Amino acid sequence: MLFHVRMRVHLPHDLDPAVEEELKSREKARAQELQRAGTWRHLWRVAGCYANISIFDVDSHEQLHDILSGLPLFPYLDIDVTPLAQHPSALPEI
Repeated sequence: MLFHVRMRVHLPHDLDPAVEEELKSREKARAQELQRAGTWRHLWRVAGCYANISIFDVDSHEQLHDILSGLPLFPYLDIDVTPLAQHPSALPEI
């Protein structure tokens, strides 16, 4: 199942810089782990925002929920999820 996910990060202004860097480091490591596994298929930065647009390929809604809620930055994320389906005019994947 493919999902379009938009994540916007809202870190508190008074967050300790060392805590912020540790969170970002853990988030990057987890994102790269999921990308290598093929679960986090695409990851794009939204220009001008502390946000990303991603495509996840998971087996279920529950798996996506578990992945997103397990991200180190999850407490600071606003997340929008859109399920995706193949469009009838799309070319087959090559």
